[in-house]
Amino acid sequence: MALVEVKGVSKRFGGLTAVSDVDLTVNAGEVHCLIGPNGAGKSTLFKLIVGLYPPSQGSILFDRVDITAERPYARVQRGMSIKMQAPSVFKELPVRQNIQIALQDRVSGAERISEEDRLLTLLNLTADSEKLAGALSHGQQQWLEIGMALALKPQLLLLDEPTAGMSPEETFKTGELVKSFNAEGMTVLVVEHDMAFVRQVAQRVTVLHLGKIFAHGDLESILQDENVAEIYLGKTHAH
Repeated sequence: MALVEVKGVSKRFGGLTAVSDVDLTVNAGEVHCLIGPNGAGKSTLFKLIVGLYPPSQGSILFDRVDITAERPYARVQRGMSIKMQAPSVFKELPVRQNIQIALQDRVSGAERISEEDRLLTLLNLTADSEKLAGALSHGQQQWLEIGMALALKPQLLLLDEPTAGMSPEETFKTGELVKSFNAEGMTVLVVEHDMAFVRQVAQRVTVLHLGKIFAHGDLESILQDENVAEIYLGKTHAH
């Protein structure tokens, strides 16, 4: 069943069309990766889905409700949770307290403490739970923020380049993390550059190019598409 439906959405900034007549469906329970070269319109489309930009035209449905005009916080209340590219953890507070803040509206008392423990274990941060968040490595800060997004128990987790700046080992761990909460039924939409990560987690892939949908399908068919390789994978292999 479709959880997110983007229908004929465009976004113009003055004379520039960043996203042009895009149709995109994210099905409940899948990990869906949005890929494409720089300037393809990926982050713009992401910001349209989470409500940071209003579309110039088209509509966006979440769980069959039209949310095109809704503000980001209203979308969060409906069950979207967002992790943007730069980590925005509370660096001067301990790791556990960051998780606590994220949980405070949803659970309290003993239930909250056991949920904190569960998330810290999931994120491999139990040993660092009393450290200040600012003292964590870049990768660990990203995981903490993913944990804070998960604390809302969202239907849909949106991740914008979650592995940017990570080592290959951290990137792999992030992929395993995404797979673990997808296995529990969470739907995940990821904007990503790192093809090793996409191979690790994606069930379906949508390729954007120059603001338009260039290709979409299951991971294998996208990886074998020579046109995709030409605009994207070839350039990636050169790095």
